[in-house]
Amino acid sequence: MPGNDRKKIILLGMLTRHPVAGMVWLTMQYMVGFERLGYETYYVEAHGGTPKMFMRASHDGSVPAAAFLDRIMRSFGFHCRWAFHALHSDGTCYGLSRSVVKKLYESACLVINLHGATTPLPEHTGTGRLVYLGTDPVEREIEVHHKVQETIDLLQTHDFHFTWAGNYGNPDCRVPVCREFDFRKTRQPIVLDLWEGNGSEADRREVFTTIANWKQLWREIRFDGEVYHWSKHFEFLKFVDLPRRTVESFELALSGCSQKERQELEGKGWRVRDALVVSRDVHTYRDYVRESLGEFTVAKDQNVRLRSGWFSDRSAAYLAAGRPVITQDTGFGNALPTGEGLFAYSDFEGIEEALGRIGSDYAAHSRASTQIAREYFSHEIVLGNLLGETGI
Repeated sequence: MPGNDRKKIILLGMLTRHPVAGMVWLTMQYMVGFERLGYETYYVEAHGGTPKMFMRASHDGSVPAAAFLDRIMRSFGFHCRWAFHALHSDGTCYGLSRSVVKKLYESACLVINLHGATTPLPEHTGTGRLVYLGTDPVEREIEVHHKVQETIDLLQTHDFHFTWAGNYGNPDCRVPVCREFDFRKTRQPIVLDLWEGNGSEADRREVFTTIANWKQLWREIRFDGEVYHWSKHFEFLKFVDLPRRTVESFELALSGCSQKERQELEGKGWRVRDALVVSRDVHTYRDYVRESLGEFTVAKDQNVRLRSGWFSDRSAAYLAAGRPVITQDTGFGNALPTGEGLFAYSDFEGIEEALGRIGSDYAAHSRASTQIAREYFSHEIVLGNLLGETGI
């Protein structure tokens, strides 16, 4: 049962729709971060989406989805702090009861709609403390620009609006500014001690890695007469010859990659493995990050060409683990320091320069990576600023 001695925060999430380790880490660092700041934190799913990965012919997926949430929440110390409201089916509330969840909505100082993925219910909007937290910028901002009423209606139900677009509103950012909504910039919180203390450097593999979806041919956006892509494979293919241009090794842990595409990548010198193996649980995922030399990755075309300033939560985890990051320039350099531990590139020359600098003094760039994580991504700073923006 909820206690009464601390202010409460509810996180509206969607883990049962995306039950992979990367999404778990993203979500749970909000949970753990708020808890460590002294708040009593709860996780609720009331999005009404079907938990497809848990469904079988004999059931609607609710019971195994709830069991999955129970395992995750217990592993992070939240065993009595979650609810799964099966609105896609019979409306059963697993975990906390509906009456307890209703009281939580009434008493919480904030209800945070993570990803903006939950269509708010009356019990959410009635609080006057509903937060929209957009982790994938561009699409909804452009829909507001295009006067898409459904999106405007969704955003209007929220009392505060946050975005991971770290370059939003700056002169070189082409994401249209929403005059109707005061989007405030934030970023992924990292609970640093969950990534630090990774043991002996002897365990480190001499390979730059990343974890990504290869091909997702949907959510393309049209803006100012141009098409902007969501799928990352468009960007990876621009740099597919990288292994042949350097002595460094590169490994991609990919989902959505066909056998033919994998063979083509391996023919170019890339190591390729199944992302689902790496993401099967939070410990395997974390070990994969911490045992890497660093991260080499790309960003979505939407964020690159529109210079949204988006920065990956996964890349932030690499930094926290003391692993230098080389990632495609989205304009994040206007908000984050680059050149030591973190490198933004736009072409092969930029990648090669970053590799050379990291190779010349790896220990220094490892320390710089950790320092960036501490100064810009630590949960105390990120969530403290978010709470300050809401007046809590």
